[in-house]
Amino acid sequence: MAATVLVPPAHCHRATAAAATSAAISHCALPPARRRRGSRAVRAAAAPEQSQSGVSLAGASGSGHGSAGDDAKAALRRALEGADRGIFGMTSVRRSEVHRLVELLEARNPTPEPTAELREKVDGCWKLIYSTISILGKKRTKLGLRDFISLGDFLQIIDVKEEKAVNVIKFSARAFKILSGKLTVEASYSVTSKTRVDIKLESSTITPEQLMNIFQKNYDMLLAIFNPEGWLEITYVDETLRIGRDDKENIFVLERADPSEV
Repeated sequence: MAATVLVPPAHCHRATAAAATSAAISHCALPPARRRRGSRAVRAAAAPEQSQSGVSLAGASGSGHGSAGDDAKAALRRALEGADRGIFGMTSVRRSEVHRLVELLEARNPTPEPTAELREKVDGCWKLIYSTISILGKKRTKLGLRDFISLGDFLQIIDVKEEKAVNVIKFSARAFKILSGKLTVEASYSVTSKTRVDIKLESSTITPEQLMNIFQKNYDMLLAIFNPEGWLEITYVDETLRIGRDDKENIFVLERADPSEV
């Protein structure tokens, strides 16, 4: 709303000389300072609210299609740059911004019944770009994930026809001239609602044998971190991005990947 400019009423112009005192003028005129405050208030009310990432919060419940959804996805990817999927921790400020963008996308989910469109939207290869699963402190030290072993890509292959999911977590060990290997976790799933699937662990292996020897002592700890068993709620999915939440209150953000990366 534009600021209102007060116009002195007609009776003020017809006032007698005795009435045309400074007191009368003060009742009929709007002080300039008050008018300036009104202009600033109008401008502030008109400006859309912005997040730290520069994404407008206006219309947060709108569709995930179009520029609004694309802007939110781009902002999320920027917020995750250099974060190493959040597995080794991040600042509370950065994590809050990532979660705000995740919730913004979930509110704009273009696929409200994802389990009805698993073949079209979920089938295929995905790469993890963010998770609330963390490997910190003594756990990280015991697994050798500080200097000795590097954690590589986390890939997921969904086979809708067979109702199978295979998670592949890549590692490299510098002590063996950059020995590369992977933990492969195979699981089956069943649809339980329009948005949820139940997941059952089927098997897990580490290859090659040299890498298995490194993890042998703490294998149960490693598997406990990456065990997918439980239920998973698909809270957002489109052609390139998928978000899920599990029964352990973890968040997973994945993007489409080339199967050749596996």
